[in-house]
Amino acid sequence: MENTSNKLLKMTQTSIPKLIISLAVPNIVSMLITSIYNMADTFFVGQISTSASGAVGVSFSLMAIIQAIGFTLSMGAGNYIARLLGQKNAKRASHVASTSFFTALGLGTVFTIAGLIFLDPLVLLLGATPTIFPHARAYTLYILIGAPFMTASYVLNGLLRFQGSAFYSMFGIGLGGLLNIALDPLFIFGFGMGTGGAALATIISQFISFCLLLYASGRGGNIKITFKEFKAEWSIYKEILTGGLPSFYRQGLASVATICLNLVAKPFGDAAIAAMSIVSRVLMFAVSALIGFGQGFQPVCGFNFGAKLYNRVAQAFWFCLKTAAVALVLIATAGFIFAPRIISLFRKEDLEVIAIGARALRLQCITFPLHSWIIISNMMFQTIGESKKSSVIALARQGLFFLPLILVLPPLLGILGIQLSQPIADIFTFLVAIPMTSSVLSELNKLGKEESQLCSKITPV
Repeated sequence: MENTSNKLLKMTQTSIPKLIISLAVPNIVSMLITSIYNMADTFFVGQISTSASGAVGVSFSLMAIIQAIGFTLSMGAGNYIARLLGQKNAKRASHVASTSFFTALGLGTVFTIAGLIFLDPLVLLLGATPTIFPHARAYTLYILIGAPFMTASYVLNGLLRFQGSAFYSMFGIGLGGLLNIALDPLFIFGFGMGTGGAALATIISQFISFCLLLYASGRGGNIKITFKEFKAEWSIYKEILTGGLPSFYRQGLASVATICLNLVAKPFGDAAIAAMSIVSRVLMFAVSALIGFGQGFQPVCGFNFGAKLYNRVAQAFWFCLKTAAVALVLIATAGFIFAPRIISLFRKEDLEVIAIGARALRLQCITFPLHSWIIISNMMFQTIGESKKSSVIALARQGLFFLPLILVLPPLLGILGIQLSQPIADIFTFLVAIPMTSSVLSELNKLGKEESQLCSKITPV
């Protein structure tokens, strides 16, 4: 069994490419499976009708809020724990892990109760049209019921990843994802539950993942989650929020952006909402691979930054950036060429959905490679405690740029304005990220030189 000391040794001495790849592969598999079962809802529900397909897009903004809560606690606690373990402070790390987990359960429960009380106005607020409303209501109902386990699962997943136990994370998330793919057609068509069946399949799979991830905590040298380690202290919450708020901004704004997108697309009909929903899921699938790769970088970054091995932090960043950039160029090229075929997989009988979705997908593919710099930079900022810079990047893409664009461009350009908003927002976000990342890399380089000079002065006795 790998203990904490062995993990620290592995994180600070294994060659960077080998270490990141070994950690990234399980994370990539886990993220792709998660994305696939999210896409499975879109695929199977799309066989019902265009309105049903649009309902998944409408409800996705609610899931983004649930993810925002889970990711805030997950990223904040995970980044802090990685640094604490790098500093050999396992006791404090145990308090942080249990506190973040039980906080997630509590907040998820509050979210469930409030959402069920205001279910109908909530679905309308999310952007449902009269024809989409019944499908979206059925889907949202079950998602709300599963909110506590979803938020807690995100936290458990993050805690395992940041401790360098990506395999346990992959197993828990992966098995739940495969179960969801199997249950979707059974509940939707076999039991005749429609969109509600897709959501029920999702929360059942999320609960299974929750149980597996909870079981994995405390195994393989990982921190065990226990209520006695729960400490509702401001000092712990302050560190969690410092590292996690950028994720909240990013996911929370993603929810607001999706709601605005649905509301702006309403005048163009259910086909526009359905098409943009499909494009969002397809791109999420591609981005999930990059996020999984970046998740292999984060524990390496956190452990080595905590151990003051700044040269390894910079080396890890550049390795991830170069690898991600090449991969995203290839993915974007394939997406641009095969855009109509990709969209038709989800709604092949509706030519309007295919036309709107294909053009939107191609426009986003043009700027897609920029995500390599944006996402890897943001992950580095969060992990080393540069929360202000991380928050700016998180706010920029969906908030500072996308929201104004989605409100201004469609009245001027019609449906093209909707399709152009995200690519333009990505370009602006990339331009903002360049100087911020450059300044951090310059500081790491300076600290790395001091580190090298200090090591050179130490001579063996």
